[in-house]
Amino acid sequence: MKKGISASKGYAIGTVFIKEENRVNVEKRYVRDIDREERRFQRALDLSIKQLQRIKVKSEREIGKDEAEVFESHIMLLKDEEFVGTVRVKIETGHINAEAALYEVIESYMKIFNSMEDEYMKERGIDVKDVGNRVFSNLTGWNFSLNRIKNDKVVIVAHDLTPSDTVQLDKSKVSAVVTDVGGRTSHSAIMARTLEIPAVVGTMDMTDSVKNGDLVIVDGFDGSVIINPDEDVVKKYRIKMKNYNREVEKLKFFIDVETVTKSGKKIKVLANIGKPQDVEQVLKNGGDGIGLFRTEFLYMNRGNMPSEEEQFQAYKYVVEKMKNKPVVIRTLDIGGDKKLSYLLMPEEMNPFLGYRAIRLCLDREDIFKPQLRAILRASAFGNLKMMFPMISSVKEFLQAKNILRQCMAELENEGIDFNRDLETGIMVEIPAAALEAEELSKYVDFFSIGTNDLIQYTLAADRTNEKVSYLYDPMNPAVLKLIKNTIKSAHEKGKTCAMCGEMAGDENSIPVLVRYGLDEFSMSASSILKAKQVIMKC
Repeated sequence: MKKGISASKGYAIGTVFIKEENRVNVEKRYVRDIDREERRFQRALDLSIKQLQRIKVKSEREIGKDEAEVFESHIMLLKDEEFVGTVRVKIETGHINAEAALYEVIESYMKIFNSMEDEYMKERGIDVKDVGNRVFSNLTGWNFSLNRIKNDKVVIVAHDLTPSDTVQLDKSKVSAVVTDVGGRTSHSAIMARTLEIPAVVGTMDMTDSVKNGDLVIVDGFDGSVIINPDEDVVKKYRIKMKNYNREVEKLKFFIDVETVTKSGKKIKVLANIGKPQDVEQVLKNGGDGIGLFRTEFLYMNRGNMPSEEEQFQAYKYVVEKMKNKPVVIRTLDIGGDKKLSYLLMPEEMNPFLGYRAIRLCLDREDIFKPQLRAILRASAFGNLKMMFPMISSVKEFLQAKNILRQCMAELENEGIDFNRDLETGIMVEIPAAALEAEELSKYVDFFSIGTNDLIQYTLAADRTNEKVSYLYDPMNPAVLKLIKNTIKSAHEKGKTCAMCGEMAGDENSIPVLVRYGLDEFSMSASSILKAKQVIMKC
């Protein structure tokens, strides 16, 4: 048995199909004809863009429009002036071949992403690698795609799968995915969840542990893979598969059902999103609203700040799509491990405790105000709320509120409509805020507990560090006391308290949070139906 990370739930039994790793030896050559080399590079770029446009159309048709958006970001990278320009400069100044110049630029981008602590951003390095591989393919004729799968119901075993790989997966032939590397936010994990096939990632060395044709069982619940099991184990898992499939069908009952506990308390089950297109999955799974819109993703994978108008259109789209359901927008949470290529940030010894989120925004009103204005303008089109991240004191919240009032006054003078009674809350993700919840509750309209950071700050345990991950425990008594105090303080002042961290979708944590009186649970859209079922049993 091999252990990894559970990335997509479910069970599968199938024969191994190993995706061979393609290796390219990049030979650095001196070139005299720079114009010719740049033309080679441009032809490879143009061809790559055409291929990605075709893949995007195929992906939209077979997997869904939201999931196909990743290929639009790939196309944008190939059109990015900074990325393409850096390759050209290397060709021109170094008199080197296009392959070597491209390789050097890809490597520098990969180092930046790999150095980030945030799991999501680290996984975005795979996008850069995927795009680079495609251009390499068109420069050299190297084929990096999956070989045609001839057998039915195989289990793909790979070091990793890129977006271009995953779009080729045929659900009728692929029963599961297992990779050596990756996490829950890797593309192989996201695509597997979309296709609703089991996936186990981060097994370290699965590609070295099996051979083509081996029989394996993939357990997407506990993140294990059983290699060449005996007949009794196979029978046991066939029963598990049958029971699980029945359970999935039953969960669809909860799509349009109001979530009420056995004692009669109504609880909202909402979703966390990172981009406007994620709304479709929320609606599909019967979400009661958006509990967290991570707006920083609007700022990433681009060469400049999004304008006020661009942000307004994105927020308006989400609010209108959700009709009158609540949409909670979190203001920019950048800094720490989330950096912008076009925003010069100071080097810090400990960026997670430094210049980030609300601290950066209060210092940079030129960044903060356009976002606040965009949010205010969008508030005229639906049930929009706003919250500030990384708040540690009443003083910080009042400073942010003061800038918000300035933006309100500007819009008033300009005759632009907005909700003058916009609800404004905070993320409770710093222990200081949880301990000061009683005082903060006098000023805020609501709390939303961000357990991902709250847990790691409380226990001084980096959740991305495997050496101390055993300490990262949502059910630690100290963490539970902070959560309980936050909920209690909110209710004493007649305010609501939500949770938008991973803990909100954890089936083991939900009963405790219901008992503490948590009003709203916000999680990934795919977790909503199971969470509803668990809550209604409480």
